[in-house]
Amino acid sequence: MATNSDRLTYCAARSHIEARYRRRKRKRRQECGVTAGADERQRGWRWSFINEMSRATPTIRLLVLTQLTFNLGFFMVLPYLSVHLTGDLGLGAAMVGVVLGIRTFSQQGLFFVGGTLADRFGIKPVVLTGCAIRVLGFIGLAFADSLIAVAAATVAVGFAAALFSPAVESAIAIEAGKGESAGGPTRVQTFALLSVCNQIGSFFGPLLGSLLLLADFRLACLVAAAIFVVVIAAHAVWLPGGPGPHRGESWLAGWRDVVRNRVFVLFALAMSAQLVAYNQLYLLLPLEVERAWGSQTVLGWFFAISAVFVVTAQMSVTRVAARFSPRVVLPVGFVVVAVSFVVVAVSTPLGMSGLIGLVPAGVFVLLLALGQMIALPQARDLVPLLAAERRLGSYYGFMASVGGIGVLVGSVIIGAVIDAAPETGWGASVPWCVAAAFPIAGIVGLRIVSARLP
Repeated sequence: MATNSDRLTYCAARSHIEARYRRRKRKRRQECGVTAGADERQRGWRWSFINEMSRATPTIRLLVLTQLTFNLGFFMVLPYLSVHLTGDLGLGAAMVGVVLGIRTFSQQGLFFVGGTLADRFGIKPVVLTGCAIRVLGFIGLAFADSLIAVAAATVAVGFAAALFSPAVESAIAIEAGKGESAGGPTRVQTFALLSVCNQIGSFFGPLLGSLLLLADFRLACLVAAAIFVVVIAAHAVWLPGGPGPHRGESWLAGWRDVVRNRVFVLFALAMSAQLVAYNQLYLLLPLEVERAWGSQTVLGWFFAISAVFVVTAQMSVTRVAARFSPRVVLPVGFVVVAVSFVVVAVSTPLGMSGLIGLVPAGVFVLLLALGQMIALPQARDLVPLLAAERRLGSYYGFMASVGGIGVLVGSVIIGAVIDAAPETGWGASVPWCVAAAFPIAGIVGLRIVSARLP
């Protein structure tokens, strides 16, 4: 049964959502009055990535470009870490798995801690500290020659993200909310811009890393560290400072506030389903590509297609989605994600191979990306509203940690199904059907949450 604190939080969140939704409806009606022809083309341009970046405030530009550089530096190194550990350092596969697992836990599992630190001490010092730790982590990876040194450096790389990621997300939410109230781009548009920057970094990071690896792994790590040194300098100069809004409160006060917000906890659990679905790019997709093509040599093209699709289409998709309430947009996004798995589940038993056999995998990648483009900006926008604009670091950190736990549980379940199911006929469809069940379950949770949305 909901407590009085729950009800006050829910009512405050609902009034925030309704007021913001009314403002957006008025803004859409004004935009609909634009004449056709050249004005229509201008309106399309207005939603382009470059123009949205120019409309953003200097702080928003700094933050979203920061996220781009985070991903650029991260993906320059991490995709090639396992090869370095086995080939250069001679570690066994089991030890490599342990190292990668430690990194995942030190990042995803500690997001909640990083968010709480941002609420207590302010966003700027937490972001700067996180970037500094990541510099040390990459330098450590460059020179580590033992298992203990590699593990310590990997923990530093992961914990750094647990510090700066929730801090940056909460800063974007706060700054974008101020801009929207002043008549600027909506917070949903800003989070769409963030998604584009994430994809740009994720796309170019591995490419740059592969070029640097022509020299050696150490050079890639040192260049990644240098990128974060530049980020530190930029944030030290341009990121607004200020004390944390909850610096005088205990650690447990923030955690209790989040956990007692039962609607948000359910929302975080529902959103973890999309993260489980997204991670099938690294589990189910490689298996399907190998089945259809005979090897994974073309796998990189699917990631490139996904990244280009998001970069070119995210702002337009967000524009269309903004015409509807979050209670409509979020389930629709999850339905598209579920359908992406069904496409492969239906086609796999047909035994297609070669280029034709890769078509279902391509459709899967595009639909999965489309579903996330529809849902994620709206979902990120709802976090501060469900939180009544309080403790945003803790709320974003909690949602990320829940997502990390969901990915761990989901990967274990789907992996077990892959091992148990037959590899031919309809048996090969079973893992894809199980994966589709996660976004479907997320829809059920979202329907409960959306009952409180306009």
